[in-house]
Amino acid sequence: MQKKLATLAVSAAISLMAVAAHAATLEDVKAKGYVQCGVTGGVPGFSAPDANNNWSGLEVDFCRAVAAAIFDDADKVRYTPLTSQERFAALSAGEIDILSRTTTWTMSRDTDLGITFVGTMYYDGQGFMVREADGIASATDLSGAAICIESGTTTELNAADYFEANGMEYSPVVFTDQDEVVKAFEDGRCDVYTTDASALAAERSKFAVPDDYIILPEIISKEPLGPVVRQGDPVWFSIARWTYFALLEAEEQGVTQANVDEMLGSDNPSVKRLLGVEGDFGTPLGLTADWAYRIIKHIGNYGESYDRHVGPNTEIGLARGLNALWTDGGLQYAMPIR
Repeated sequence: MQKKLATLAVSAAISLMAVAAHAATLEDVKAKGYVQCGVTGGVPGFSAPDANNNWSGLEVDFCRAVAAAIFDDADKVRYTPLTSQERFAALSAGEIDILSRTTTWTMSRDTDLGITFVGTMYYDGQGFMVREADGIASATDLSGAAICIESGTTTELNAADYFEANGMEYSPVVFTDQDEVVKAFEDGRCDVYTTDASALAAERSKFAVPDDYIILPEIISKEPLGPVVRQGDPVWFSIARWTYFALLEAEEQGVTQANVDEMLGSDNPSVKRLLGVEGDFGTPLGLTADWAYRIIKHIGNYGESYDRHVGPNTEIGLARGLNALWTDGGLQYAMPIR
């Protein structure tokens, strides 16, 4: 027992040292001059590089917004592509400052990994994609199917739950990398590709003939996707969380990238506080009073970012749905700035 207690004490000390080592992320970020952002290997609309390795997407915009708040320069970001298996270790080790990579907020991740979820940038759910030629119209028709899945994800667990709950059999075809999963599905190594519905839409848009594939209507899980930071650094967590809220509040107040300068003269108290015209909500974050103005000036509001990367007029074509503001019947809701 004494040996066990001694081991626990050493583990606790190491954890405290790890927390202390990363408890001044803002100062570290300022010193190196950029935010190190953990992203996917490439999911269109969320985080993906172009031919010149310029990254874009809804999740990339979040990292750019944090950089804008700190540096008044949204380009002060470097990107680290991470697999599902690598992402949490990279964050815990301090290799990245923010993980913004289609990561589902779950209880075990939030309480057992030394990490903290900032908010839900995208309310998603798991779906299934099949070949149109196979004539499958419902997930209830998938008994006995071979299903391509990325390991180490909630996708893997949800699929097991769904088939067990519905008394159906399936054969998982598991890979450690998302690109491998997609290629296996395209090559016919499985009948079905399952992951978050938004990612299915994104990957489908890259296929040579997208109409050859259909996404089945069933959504089998809740997948709240959001950015993540390490535990133990409340200032950095607050910067990340209020960056997310500022993007939402700007949309609710009608402040856009195009009109933000004009809105500096607004008589609306909420707009004045958001833009730093009234009060100083930046100092507690270690930032300037116009931190949110900087975000909107460089990135725009949440709705603008959504429409730019995944909205109905993009190749991804995702309706706002649950991701609409609460004032429009959705779930996106910013805490008051006051």
